[in-house]
Amino acid sequence: MYEPAKLTKSNQEQAVAAWVNYLNQLRLDNLLSTLNQQDMNLADALASVTAAVRKIDLEVVTTNRGGVKGMHGFIAEVAEVGVGNARRQIFGENPLYQWVNDNGPVDLMRSGVAIQQKFFAAGNRFGLGAIADHLQKYPDFVENGGKYQIPSDHFEVIQKLHAMPREEAGKLLTRTGDGPSYGDWTRVQSFFEERSLGVESLEPSHLKYSEVQMGAYGATLQSETDSLRSTDQSLRDDAYQASDPTLREGTKATLAAAAIEGGTALALAVIAKRRAGKPLKDFTREDWTDIAGEGGLGAAQGGVRGLSIYWLTNFTATPAAVASSIVTAAFGVAEQANKLRRGEIDELAFIENSELVCLETAVSALSSFVGQAIIPVPLLGAVIGNTVGVVMYKAVSSSLSKREASLIERYLGEQQIRDRHLAAEYQQLIEQLDASMSDYLGVLERAFSPDLEVALRGSVDLALELGVATDDVLDSDEKVLAYFLD
Repeated sequence: MYEPAKLTKSNQEQAVAAWVNYLNQLRLDNLLSTLNQQDMNLADALASVTAAVRKIDLEVVTTNRGGVKGMHGFIAEVAEVGVGNARRQIFGENPLYQWVNDNGPVDLMRSGVAIQQKFFAAGNRFGLGAIADHLQKYPDFVENGGKYQIPSDHFEVIQKLHAMPREEAGKLLTRTGDGPSYGDWTRVQSFFEERSLGVESLEPSHLKYSEVQMGAYGATLQSETDSLRSTDQSLRDDAYQASDPTLREGTKATLAAAAIEGGTALALAVIAKRRAGKPLKDFTREDWTDIAGEGGLGAAQGGVRGLSIYWLTNFTATPAAVASSIVTAAFGVAEQANKLRRGEIDELAFIENSELVCLETAVSALSSFVGQAIIPVPLLGAVIGNTVGVVMYKAVSSSLSKREASLIERYLGEQQIRDRHLAAEYQQLIEQLDASMSDYLGVLERAFSPDLEVALRGSVDLALELGVATDDVLDSDEKVLAYFLD
């Protein structure tokens, strides 16, 4: 019916293809999952910014909360919550910021950390004066783990001035104008020297002082929305790049396929010698050399198969089962070509054998494809499908071969009987023809005899032989006279 070794080899080939296909599918599934998750991340992030805009409009601007001088502080609190949460949500992280909104010592909460915002520009103290006032009212705020948050541009200046030595400050900050002055440096230094407070108790906001003013927050949050979309697109691009086939994964597929096919070839070579009746302990150096050669050839073919399948499935629209069959067919046709060059087969046998190889690989591909579709378990479906398909094909082809042979044999027997019967009839006809021709030639000879009397009798016989009616034959004097005189 079928050869177990060939079936094992076919299953191993389709298993390699299924494994490569599984690697590809796993990569694509991860991409789709990442993109679906990113859809939700973007929606959540944009919703946080939208909610911040709506809350500022309704609860701050419409109610004129804080008045002309203090409104931007409340805008900063709500915007910080929206922007801070959105910048985490775009990466799939949970939102951390909450607006306390009770006019108490805490403006925001972030994972249990109390935050007091100070967005002040009066007195060129970068909000440090407001922090000093808050500390006077709540002296244990920092000791209890609280943080002071100031505009990001103010925080940069304070950090720079706090770390700057006096000598450098005297040289660089004697001027006045847009940049910080020596007086600014002095105030920053005094603030930290007079209090047991380190610069680490301060942190920058996500926003600058100018970005949360009454006439600017709309553009600020719209810019944040654009930035979130840009970040989202960058994350999607990274996901696409991460899902691309790589040299590393291709190398992994090649080496794995080489190991699997080489191991299979090695095992089959050992089994073949054992079936020949040779115990394992009696294997000679030549036997092990042959076995190693089979294993090496299998490993080489496996490497080519793994690399080819990986390339075909990733860079062309070729299913893994079909890709494996293409490689198998190429190996099979190449083997037949070598036999043709060595003179072991003729051109007709080369064509017939190559067609058979391609047919068998096509059956294997179709069976594996159907099996994997019916049993969506990596490798298992392909192997079961290939086994069932190959066994059925071999059984049917064997059965058809026997039936065809029987029909041909019966047909040949009937033809032989018919040939003998026709030969006998042909011989009889030839003999009859010979006899008729002999009589005809005799009559013809008499009809044209020089002897007038013999010629006349011969003419009569010839006319009768040719089928002339007896009454019309001029075989008497009366008929002759009547024919010419009437």
